[in-house]
Amino acid sequence: MSSQSNSNPIPATCRFCGESLRQTVVDLGMSPLCESYVSAEGLNQMEPFYPLHVYVCQNCFLVQLEEFVSSEEIFTEYAYFSSYSDSWLEHAREYTKQIVERLALDGESHVLELASNDGYLLRNFVDMEIPALGVEPAANVAKAAIDIGVPTVVEFFGRATAQELVDEHGGFDLVIGNNVLAQVPDLNDFVAGMKIALAPDGVITMEFPHLMRLMEENQFDTIYHEHFSYFSLLSTEKIFSAHGLTLYDVERLPTHGGSLRIYARHDEDESKRITDRLIDLRKEEEQAGFARLDHYLSFGEQVRETKRKLLEFLIQAKREDKTIAGYGAPGKGNTLLNYCGIRTDFIDYTVDRNPYKQGKFLPGTHIPIFAPEKIGETQPDYVLILPWNFKDEIMDQMSGIRDWGGRFVVPIPEVKIYP
Repeated sequence: MSSQSNSNPIPATCRFCGESLRQTVVDLGMSPLCESYVSAEGLNQMEPFYPLHVYVCQNCFLVQLEEFVSSEEIFTEYAYFSSYSDSWLEHAREYTKQIVERLALDGESHVLELASNDGYLLRNFVDMEIPALGVEPAANVAKAAIDIGVPTVVEFFGRATAQELVDEHGGFDLVIGNNVLAQVPDLNDFVAGMKIALAPDGVITMEFPHLMRLMEENQFDTIYHEHFSYFSLLSTEKIFSAHGLTLYDVERLPTHGGSLRIYARHDEDESKRITDRLIDLRKEEEQAGFARLDHYLSFGEQVRETKRKLLEFLIQAKREDKTIAGYGAPGKGNTLLNYCGIRTDFIDYTVDRNPYKQGKFLPGTHIPIFAPEKIGETQPDYVLILPWNFKDEIMDQMSGIRDWGGRFVVPIPEVKIYP
């Protein structure tokens, strides 16, 4: 039987515009699903690895991965609970205060959050007696929201779910989606659903990591299978525009290594004018090259150099007989460790505040996960902070490591050691 069919695989197509994907941004090799933590019983079982190969569409410039695993498989039982980060909870409180004031929301308003997780954000609206509803596909996480009084529908969101919600509740004055757009394989269905759910003069706000910051600051570890797409303002405008929605304002946020918060309205709603800061960012991205193919093609070498520097540090530390522990078991850490081939030969263990992860092992590398107290017990020379976007909060919480001369290491954008 001829093996010819494998030599030229059919290229994937862009999940927004359908163009063939032929241009590589970066190839991070094979990696397991980053939130599929391994139990002790599962350590000797086969673990699926999938290509972590990032493409850019030469037509619409959407940066994306192929979909190897359905979102149902990833998100029906999920290990990420937002409420374990203090700074993220504070971010949610600030947003609620600001948006309630800006849109004059009250007890007559209706708020909808997509991928509402454990209710960490919507509970602020509930406390202010503003009617709020969450849509969350992971039943185990949605239960945590329902337990604290946040009404939550366990569903994947798209056109059909949007129509059901509108039939039952009417249109929503505010539709929120924080760190969900990247996790949607069928972008067109999802954005079309938001158009259906939005009241005629309503507002959509969405937050997502900003592709410009990801590339400028080498944040390749924020690439994983659960994140199907990576957004610039330019590509996001194209997608929303195709579904009758206009982006009219944008804020730059420090969260997750640099995010955008976009504000969208119906095309017909001209009461909300396009702001200067949106026009300025659009120009900035154009000047930086985000509307040109060549801009995307130099990222791979940057990533390879970051890997070399991290391995140099770890090899040197081990030659000096130093002990190294990790802090955190985030998705991004699993991309970093698997791409760099870092296992227990370099890192003895990692710790995480989330009890759901404790007692399990990191996917692929099988590094064991303990509660944070383990660091005090073993007193490692170095603590490698894997969720580097929370490094200040973590260094504050774990400042006791200085008592035995322990030091923090942050791997991104390049290795930095904090005395």
